[in-house]
Amino acid sequence: MNQPNNAIPGLATRQSALRLLDAVCRRGETLDQAMPAATGKLSNPSDKALAHNIAANVLRWMSALDAMIDSATRNRLADDAKARMALRIALAQVLILDTPQHAAISTALPLVHGGPRRLVHGVFSTVMRGLESGKLKLPEYPEIPGETHDRWTHSWGEDVATAASRAWANPAPLDLSFRSDDVGDLEGIKLAPKHLRMLPNLPVTGLEGFDEGRFWVQDLAASIPARLLGEGDGRTVLDLCAAPGGKTMQLASAGWNVVSVDNSAKRMERFQDNLKRTQLLAEDVIADLMQWEPAEPADAILLDAPCSATGIYRRHPDVLHCIGSRQIADRTEVQSALLDRTAHWVKPGGTLVYAVCSLEPEEGEEQIEAFLERQEQFAINPVASDELPAGLPPTESGCVRTLPDSLAEQGHVDGFFIARLLRKS
Repeated sequence: MNQPNNAIPGLATRQSALRLLDAVCRRGETLDQAMPAATGKLSNPSDKALAHNIAANVLRWMSALDAMIDSATRNRLADDAKARMALRIALAQVLILDTPQHAAISTALPLVHGGPRRLVHGVFSTVMRGLESGKLKLPEYPEIPGETHDRWTHSWGEDVATAASRAWANPAPLDLSFRSDDVGDLEGIKLAPKHLRMLPNLPVTGLEGFDEGRFWVQDLAASIPARLLGEGDGRTVLDLCAAPGGKTMQLASAGWNVVSVDNSAKRMERFQDNLKRTQLLAEDVIADLMQWEPAEPADAILLDAPCSATGIYRRHPDVLHCIGSRQIADRTEVQSALLDRTAHWVKPGGTLVYAVCSLEPEEGEEQIEAFLERQEQFAINPVASDELPAGLPPTESGCVRTLPDSLAEQGHVDGFFIARLLRKS
């Protein structure tokens, strides 16, 4: 006798994973945007984390999973068919998360309630036999979705596009930024001052020094923009688009008087929690930068501009399924407007650091080139090699560009573009 759906262990988690995937693939939402609604019925944080993990791995390995599904069907399932999505969820669990086959299929079949359950079971069984016989196997690394692969190949070359796929195959390492250069008894790889790289998926809250606020999680590349401003010595810096606060905490710990601005009240709640835990001080402002302005010009500005976020695809595989040329063009318009609006908020002789976690030249190199043509009072203040982690050289123009092959042997870094600009007059 079949169990009622609500009595099947783990089904609610898989239903949440299905809702997450539907939000990304059909509505163009990010996983973070979709999480509250998709996992709202799950009370256990570990169940929510598993739903996210299942969905993220389906998105990361989707091309390989679909190839296996298509090899086992006479008539190709539609891309948005619920049967295909249920199979993706089941196969991702078995092949990537080491879920037992019986648990994967028993929680996948109810996802097509009222639909072709026999088809799903048959395809799953055929794929399993193919894997056991060696006729099928998961590739060494996942495939970057077609449009993104073509863009990155055009912009950076085939080798970098291949490196992106390789980097996508493994969890990103855990990078910690510290208030000081004392990392205590924690063990890892030190790639820069106030930094430590550790194994991925460690329980951060259980690490020595977390409760005392000695560190916070921040990818090495994401820490570079604040590093380029150096010591503050009590000077004022505007940290724009500041939440969740990693750069603010860096700046505050370096002696800057920080005014942090972000338009998201929800993200600023996390920002305030981070400041409280680390016992660092900053003035926080919840406001739209196109409406707000400072009372007087600042010594420095750090503009971590809204962008496509394609540079953080390792941690957020959904971005490569949501972002295309149209979305990139929309974000370049926002960045251009923010640069022009905030340029006059920095004092003559002061510094403007522009950063985007993007692998798109339109949002980085081309954005700054256009800005310098419009704003002749600014010039690039070249970054020196000794200001950057070893193995991350500045570009010929004196900016910073990290790519999927950057620090590959050390576990890679996120994709960033960073420009440090001097206001001459």
